[in-house]
Amino acid sequence: MMNGPNLNLLGTRQPEVYGATTLSDIEKLCNNKAEQLGVTVDFLQSNHEGVLIDAIHDARGKYDGIVLNAGAFTHTSIALMDAIKSVALPVVELHLSNIHQREEFRHQSYISKVAVGQICGFGAAGYPLAIDALATYLGAAT
Repeated sequence: MMNGPNLNLLGTRQPEVYGATTLSDIEKLCNNKAEQLGVTVDFLQSNHEGVLIDAIHDARGKYDGIVLNAGAFTHTSIALMDAIKSVALPVVELHLSNIHQREEFRHQSYISKVAVGQICGFGAAGYPLAIDALATYLGAAT
């Protein structure tokens, strides 16, 4: 579970857009879903593109897939897209808000070009949905 820039501020950052749930609350939701499915999940949040790229590289051989909320990097980072292509791991793209209903520049996603799917617009509830989707994709859901 990788989270990009500004997601460490969840709960206080634009709650009218992103909700009042904190990243810590989301991690609890994810751990509960993972336990239900019999899978494990690790968490990373970084405001730095290079840290996320390194984490994607390091995931190869360690994880079966990635759930990625790249935040604003979704719309700008060819480097993240290339990193995902390079590791050949399934990635579920995730967004709290519906990026397709927001500003025009948010409609472009470099991540979706290499992701197996995208979940957006369901707020914090999208995180367990993404875990379930990835587990199903991998054949791990029970």
